[in-house]
Amino acid sequence: MTRPWNDPRADLDQARAGATSTVLVARRAGVVVGTVMAGVDGHRGWVYYLGVQPGEQGRGLGSALLRAAEAWLGAHGARKVQLMVRTGNPVSGFYAGHGYAVQDCLVLGRWLEPAAG
Repeated sequence: MTRPWNDPRADLDQARAGATSTVLVARRAGVVVGTVMAGVDGHRGWVYYLGVQPGEQGRGLGSALLRAAEAWLGAHGARKVQLMVRTGNPVSGFYAGHGYAVQDCLVLGRWLEPAAG
C-alpha cells in the first residue's frame, strides 16, 4: 500500500492534525484490523490508505470503511469523492463494485522541496 517515497507515519500525523482530514480505524477485540484516511481539498473528497488485514478481508469491512469515509467527506462538504489506484493493482475491482469509475483526466505531480526551517 505504500512506496519508499511515501512516509505513512508522516501522512497519518498530518491527517490527524488537520481539520479537513481524518483517519478512521476499525478494531476487533482491541486490535486494529482496518483503516482509511479521508480528506477534503476544498472541492473534492479524497480517500487514501484504505486497508484491511488479510485475515479480515472478504467480510465487508473494507466496504464499511469506504462508506464511513464517504459519509465523513459528505458531512465535510465534499460533493465528489476520488481516489487513486496504481495501474495493475487488483483492488480496482473492489472500487468498481462500489460505483467508482476511471475518470477522464490525467494526474500530474511533482515533488516540492522541504521548507527551510
